[in-house]
Formats: sequence, structure tokens, C-alpha cells
Amino acid sequence: MESTITGTSTQAAPRFELGQLCYTPGAQEVMQRYQVSPFQLIARHVTGDWGDACPEDAQTNEEALQQGSRIFSVYVLPPPLSESKTLAAAKVWIITEADRSVTTILLPEEY
Repeated sequence: MESTITGTSTQAAPRFELGQLCYTPGAQEVMQRYQVSPFQLIARHVTGDWGDACPEDAQTNEEALQQGSRIFSVYVLPPPLSESKTLAAAKVWIITEADRSVTTILLPEEY
């Protein structure tokens, strides 16, 4: 979000606690290959940008903020331009546990 008055960038406030941050080896490999920082994805997740989650999952996340349930985001990562002809888009999930003790970045096949 850009502030038009001061010209400085501001970020949305976190909407929940993340707990310990973790990622699986598969997610680490994909983020490195696709040149995506895990911190960019975590920043989106914690501010309520659920990424490519379906509308039902997004609604469940909004309810989870009130009820203290698990929070689930989906992000589709485009391949880097240098590899766009050889790599397909990759999907990563971020899950924050109901007790907010751990947030994990993982690949769907690692769930």
C-alpha cells in the first residue's frame, strides 16, 4: 500500500501470531529455484492475503481468525524469466497451526 501524502510505503498490520517459522526441504528448494523469498510469502500470509486459496478456504481463514482455527494460504509461484520455457508454475502452501505455535511453508505433496 502506497501512502500518497508522505510518499513512504506502509505495510498492512499482522492479523495473527505466526509462532515458530519453518519450511520443508522441498519448499526451500522450490523457493530458491523460483527466486522467491519466504519472507515475502509470510508477509502476505500474516496480513490476510491468502494468495490463490479458493473462496471457500479464504472464508474459512477469516472464520479461523475469530475462532482460533488453522490458517491456510496457497501461493502459485511463476518460474523465473530465465527458466520460463523449462519450468511450470509451482505451488506452495503456508499453514499456521490453530494454537499459533508454528507456521510452515510446504509443498502440497509434502502434506
